[in-house]
Parts: sequence; structure tokens; C-alpha cells
Amino acid sequence: MAAKKALSVPAGDRLNWIDPGGKMSVRRQCRLTGMARSTFYYTPVPEGEENLELMRLIDERSMEHPEFGVPRMTDWLQDQGKVVNHKRVERLMRKMGLQAITPGPHTSRPPPENKINPYLLRNVTIERVNQVWSTDLTYIPMQRGYMYLSAVIDWYSRYVLAWDVSNTMDADFCVGTLERALKYGRPEIFNTDQGSQYTSDVFTSVLIDKGIPISMDGKGRALDNVFIERLWWTVKYENVYPMVYETGHELAKGLEKYFRYYNQERKHSSLAKKTPQEIFRKLKSTNN
Repeated sequence: MAAKKALSVPAGDRLNWIDPGGKMSVRRQCRLTGMARSTFYYTPVPEGEENLELMRLIDERSMEHPEFGVPRMTDWLQDQGKVVNHKRVERLMRKMGLQAITPGPHTSRPPPENKINPYLLRNVTIERVNQVWSTDLTYIPMQRGYMYLSAVIDWYSRYVLAWDVSNTMDADFCVGTLERALKYGRPEIFNTDQGSQYTSDVFTSVLIDKGIPISMDGKGRALDNVFIERLWWTVKYENVYPMVYETGHELAKGLEKYFRYYNQERKHSSLAKKTPQEIFRKLKSTNN
């Protein structure tokens, strides 16, 4: 099956295309289907039960209070009766890819050689499909470990163009999600945060080669990417937290079903009670 067709297919479907006992190596099958090998094996990152509980609490608190950095998160956990210090909380938040939206020391810094692009969207009115796309990744708690979810969203329609899960936060994982999204077309501006994955040459070169302007959130300003932050809140509270997935395969299949519902059935009040797919496809065809 050609890679060009495979890249736009959800992770749950692509998972079924891989045959570990086939004549072709798993590495090559994953490359042809646009799937990272770490995604195929779906091994949740192991961690002690106590730390998993702390990370679950940190994740939920961050959804409610994205302004919490290490000091405030440490104070809150101690108020819940947890025996933690700031070094432990800092280590766990770094593993989770979390940082506060307020200025200060953060858990994710790009290497000094990586280029930081300016934020291009301040005071910009979002008024059409494909005007702005953005991406991010988030920590996903599981029953026996954790994984990461990456997604690309169209700001105007809230349509999730591509998503994937992995047990790493590496740049290749994020590039795979980006390349699948670009099968839908090309945005006028692509927005990310300043994380090392998104400032890396391997990620930015994909956008630069297509002539797509890159916008990056101001340091510590997660609300510059507010649409995808809202998506994480919705996905976690409507699916991830209630389901408590046990395996990576269950997670991939569950998210595949959820994102299909989110795009095709879940009506948004901000979209005049339309679904993201209705808005994205209708206006995309009108613009074309």
C-alpha cells in the first residue's frame, strides 16, 4: 500500500496494516504507513505506582489551572497530603511535557541552536478554514503507565486533521502527525509552542519547504495556542479520564473512535451547533 495514501489514515486503522510476521521488516512497514515504530509497539512508559498517581493528579490540575508551575503544583500536592518536594515535581512535569503559562523557569526548553520564530497571530481575527493550523502534544495517563498524544487542528473549524500516539516525545513522532495533516491541504500560518520538537530542523523544514509561515507562542504563553489547549481538555475529560485505558492498543482504538465522534458528531456552540467536519469541508470546498 502506498505511503501517500496511508499518511491520512488514523493510527488505529494503520495499526491493522502492520504484520510483525510478514516478509517486510516492521521498520519498513511503519515507514510506508507513516507510523513511528514507537507508535506501533505501543508500550506505555513504565513508572512507579506512586509517581503515576502523582502524574495523574498533576495532569488534571494542569487542565484546570494551566498557570501552575513547579512551585504552585508542589504546594497544591502537599496540601493534598502528598509527600513531595519541588525537585520531584519538576522531574515529573518534565516527563509530562508540562509548563506553566506564566513567565518563569519551564520544563521544556529548545536547544540554543534551534530557531525561535515570532508569534504571528496577536490581534488576528480567525475567519476562515485553513487560515491557521496548530499542533501540540500532551501527556496521556493510563492504568499501567503513560503515553503521549499529538494532534494538528484547524483553528476556525476545530477540525482535528491528524493525530497519533507514541511512548516518546521525539520530533519524528510530531513530524509524522504534521505530514498526515498536510495531506488535507496547506494552512496560511502554522502555529506551535517553543518546545524542542517544534523548533527542531526536522520539524520546521517540512513547513519551510512548503512555504508555510511558522508562528510560535510567546514563552510561557500556552493560551497563544488556546484552541488545541481546549481540545486537550475535551479529549481528556470526555474520553481519557473516564476510560482509564490499560494498553496502548486500547488507547489507539479508543481515541480513533473518539476523534471520529469529535469531528463528525460533536456539535460546538461556537460553530452554531455544527460539527467540525461540517464547517471544515463546507468552507474548504467554498474556498477552493
